[in-house]
Amino acid sequence: MEVLRIATSGSVDDGKSTLIGRLLYDTNSIPQDKMEALHAASKRKGLDYTDLSLLTDGLVAEREQGITIDVAHIYFSTPTRKYIIADTPGHIEYTRNMVTGASNAQVSLILIDARKGIVEQTHRHFFIANLLRIPYLVVCVNKMDLVEYNQARFNQIVEDFQQVLDNAGYKGQSVQFIPISSLYGENVASRTGAIDWYEGPSLLEYLEGVSFDHADKQHPARFPIQSVIRPRTTEYHDFRGFAGKVASGQFRVGDEVISLPSGQKSRIKTIEQFEKQLEVAHAKESVVITLEDEIDSSRGNMLVKSDAVAEPLKELTADICWMDQQKLAAGKTYLLQHGVNRVKAKVSQINFVTDVTTLTQHDNKTEMGLNDIGRITLRTAAPVFADKYADNPANGAFILIDEFNNTTVGVGFVI
Repeated sequence: MEVLRIATSGSVDDGKSTLIGRLLYDTNSIPQDKMEALHAASKRKGLDYTDLSLLTDGLVAEREQGITIDVAHIYFSTPTRKYIIADTPGHIEYTRNMVTGASNAQVSLILIDARKGIVEQTHRHFFIANLLRIPYLVVCVNKMDLVEYNQARFNQIVEDFQQVLDNAGYKGQSVQFIPISSLYGENVASRTGAIDWYEGPSLLEYLEGVSFDHADKQHPARFPIQSVIRPRTTEYHDFRGFAGKVASGQFRVGDEVISLPSGQKSRIKTIEQFEKQLEVAHAKESVVITLEDEIDSSRGNMLVKSDAVAEPLKELTADICWMDQQKLAAGKTYLLQHGVNRVKAKVSQINFVTDVTTLTQHDNKTEMGLNDIGRITLRTAAPVFADKYADNPANGAFILIDEFNNTTVGVGFVI
């Protein structure tokens, strides 16, 4: 069954947690004992209704403050497909949490309070979804019940958001606007009479219809080697295979491949998965590949098809979200982790830092602070075989690691 990954975002009190709880409730994904616990918790809060937001605000601090702090992953399913929702924070100080939570999403769901309209955080959330090249964007105008389901108010927010879309750097997203009331379930799982002027799909109907290509055929084939398999048995004494997960594209038995960085060529002899022999390995599948020739490859190397070779990069420019209290400055050295490959990298230049609200690029910055998003240039001690993120997201992202305390301090996207 297909799995659709969704990243939700919204400012404080936009009703994001309630919306997720409503989706779970309307798809019968809440166990009876949990529903009873929700009823009891809602009564303790003095509410005369069941507060569905309590389903996702799992941390004590989240429940006490009524905000989302950490990224929570929520699972539910319908007869059509399975869903994984990354419930990401809305506060500006948790921007790094949103970036990590949305990094694998196929759909970005942005909530807007119908009373407040577009706010600063809306710009930030869209900028991140745009930066990550998330292909589907759903703008849910929530709390329509508090503006008496006014169509003119919804149209005004759509018009305002369209201006944000017009200024976006990446314009390849499919965008859907949906007026909803998550508290009452209006337009969440099904369309209702309260918003009879809206003729589009409900949120769940839209999600059910989203399509995506699992085979990842449009991207070049990339296979980072995680380990070399050499069984210590007499039966398989001459077996030598390369284990890993196909990052993008697909590989077939008989394909001519090149091992990077050595540049040695061979052909795929077999593709194995547990006890099965495969003819083709698709993106995100973990397999063992054997080659017709003995070539020098090991962990951190990469197999690519000979008709789409990744260029070795010892200097790269990347958009980056800084995730550490210690500021990034030109001249500092970090560990750059690209797939399974880890190399030393030095920040040679901070090109600019972006104000995500106005999209202004400040090119006079000498450092980047926590949750800043900007563009930097890096020099690496050894080649990195990365693609441009816009061309191949699965092979175009990396993280920066503090080499002294092993903390992840930044996530980057190759330009």
